[in-house]
Amino acid sequence: MTETRLSFKEMCAKFDVTPRTLRYYEYIELLAPEKEGRARFYGPREVARMKLILRGRRFGFSLEEIRQWLLIYGKKGERPQLEAWLQLADRQLLELDRQRAELDASIADLRALRETAVLELDKLP
Repeated sequence: MTETRLSFKEMCAKFDVTPRTLRYYEYIELLAPEKEGRARFYGPREVARMKLILRGRRFGFSLEEIRQWLLIYGKKGERPQLEAWLQLADRQLLELDRQRAELDASIADLRALRETAVLELDKLP
């Protein structure tokens, strides 16, 4: 493994993604590896982009949102990209808070039903 470029296989291993996922990210233009014949090589730029892609997915952003956000840097620069990021982050934080509230309510309901089941079980002979 070289320090400046990763092979296709090394990239999959480094980020624990399937070859299909990596090829799909290339297909939708999230990544643009260097190509030598049929071989693909990923430099520091692609590694950094992959980190951003996976982090964005973990936060719940769609691949299209991530792609659009990454395009801003190339077209408009860092400031507009950061401003767009703040808007995306604010929106997603609201959504995650909403999901957490739903999850908290579901957990409370399940605990209550479980407790009811325990009480009913204790009544049985």
